[in-house]
Amino acid sequence: MADEVILLDFWPSPFGMRVRIALVEKGIEYEGREEDLSNKSPLLLKMNPVHKQIPVLIHNGKPISESLIVLQYIDEVWNQNHKLLPSDPYQRANARFWADYIDKKIYSTGRLVWATTGELQERAKNELRECFKLLEAELGDKTFFGGDTFGLVDVALIPFYSWFFTLETTGNFSITDEFPHLVGWAKRCMQRESVAKSVPDQYKVYDFLLDLKKKLQPQLQQQH
Repeated sequence: MADEVILLDFWPSPFGMRVRIALVEKGIEYEGREEDLSNKSPLLLKMNPVHKQIPVLIHNGKPISESLIVLQYIDEVWNQNHKLLPSDPYQRANARFWADYIDKKIYSTGRLVWATTGELQERAKNELRECFKLLEAELGDKTFFGGDTFGLVDVALIPFYSWFFTLETTGNFSITDEFPHLVGWAKRCMQRESVAKSVPDQYKVYDFLLDLKKKLQPQLQQQH
């Protein structure tokens, strides 16, 4: 019997993009279901009762949540095509470390850059610069973070390329000028079919995030 694979998703979510990229890389046929996050479906609430968030991968009726966990699940289950994690234990641990770093830093820091203003935005912008500096140093002159192989760290980070225009415009700085290796890497990734299909246009994301900013700004300013 063929696998039934369903992805509960939301188009501008960088975490959902990760799973989409991995599924295409592996050649897995799946049904994508777009969620309205202001009116979450009964299926999402049932399949992810703890966090009630996307993405959720439903494989033969069983749900897997949290994008990095989903990526590793996909890599283990469909292990005959394009391994996302290296076979060497040290390299595998290193890839998991950097994917975890991206998970903990880029979304939350980047969100403060595009969603806030003033001193709070400036602090976030400097913190994001430090993150990008570390990632650029880790990348070095390699084609991808895993060397010649497009792997877990690349899949974890490349969705945030869709934010670059928004970050540069709202934060008034140039990622292209400050982090040329990172931008070169992103452009290489975008040449892959899996990424091109899964990462939306930066201008479309910009319009979405600016609209979201109007709703988020009061609560973000109160939190800090």
